[in-house]
Amino acid sequence: MQFQQLLYFVAVAETRHFTRAAERVHVSQPSLSQQIRALEKELGAELFSRARGNIALTDAGEALLPLARRILADADTARHEVQELAQLRRGRVRLGATPSLCTGLLPDVLRAFHDLHPGIRLVIEESGSHDLVRELARGALDLALVVLPLPAASPALTTVELLHEDLVVVSSAAAPAPRRPVRIADLEGQPLVMFRHGYDLRELTVAACRAEGFEPSFTVEGGEMDAVLGFVRAGLGVAVVPAMVAARSGRDLRVTALARPGLRRTIGLAHRSDVAPPRAARELQRLLLARRPDGAGAAHRAPGGIGPE
Repeated sequence: MQFQQLLYFVAVAETRHFTRAAERVHVSQPSLSQQIRALEKELGAELFSRARGNIALTDAGEALLPLARRILADADTARHEVQELAQLRRGRVRLGATPSLCTGLLPDVLRAFHDLHPGIRLVIEESGSHDLVRELARGALDLALVVLPLPAASPALTTVELLHEDLVVVSSAAAPAPRRPVRIADLEGQPLVMFRHGYDLRELTVAACRAEGFEPSFTVEGGEMDAVLGFVRAGLGVAVVPAMVAARSGRDLRVTALARPGLRRTIGLAHRSDVAPPRAARELQRLLLARRPDGAGAAHRAPGGIGPE
């Protein structure tokens, strides 16, 4: 008894038509009929009644059908499990992340993932949250680390709150030490090094200053994360950055907390709601979620979208 013969038998049993069954399994009708006859000969019983062109299962066919379906289902499960295991030995994971997360959160997580699965190639897309949502929607990414909440125009995504992160003020270690902690109002008149348009950090900082009744003053603006930190090191001004980034910034930068209530942002892990991530991506997802503090938000489907960072 061959696997292919069982596949053909189930196709005929479900369509009750040899020609349609052949089309379903992509073989010629004579080849399918020949394999069915060979199966019947091996089993020593007719599986179908072919009286006057009507195809019906015989008692033997009725007995074989659930067994054949189970064998085919088990074979499909075995194939799927082996492929899943193979995906952890080779393949790739396409992860999108905002620039600050590439600097702060990801290095340790990616190192842990690489140690566990050295055959998996990691492809990182560094961009703003809005662009990452678009890449997720078109299938160019498996997972994305984004800033929540999601904007209204985004496609349906499944998101999990990963962490809430405080923002801090960084200044040159050579500059006079600011008061501790820094109030948002203390930034009035201070030279700020500011990110380019499209950064969530820019919008958050500017909004906080305006809520205190003043417009921030920029000495340099338009940079990415590494450039902003470099300008601060050079003494061109101070910047508001995530605490994880500041922790990796080195001794040549002074880190000062913001006075309560301070500024915080929520980081989420997102993937498409209609497509499950591949096995390797799910393993990376598991490592990322292991970093989630107790009590972080559960997964939810988001009909809205994400503001860029």
